Amino acid sequence: MKDKNISHGAANCIYGLGFIGSLFYFLPHALGFWAVILGILKALVWPAFLVFNLLKFLQV
Repeated sequence: MKDKNISHGAANCIYGLGFIGSLFYFLPHALGFWAVILGILKALVWPAFLVFNLLKFLQV
């Protein structure tokens, strides 16, 4: 039985570029060690921020 290799390369690429871009956004504002750690964590979950703000914007 052959293993099926299903790749989502485009989605991973977009997420990776978004991760790098969000690092460039969050880290320059960090003034201490814990702020850098928080910036990295925010960069990991940037899609959640995007969806949250989009839903907040669309709320009537």
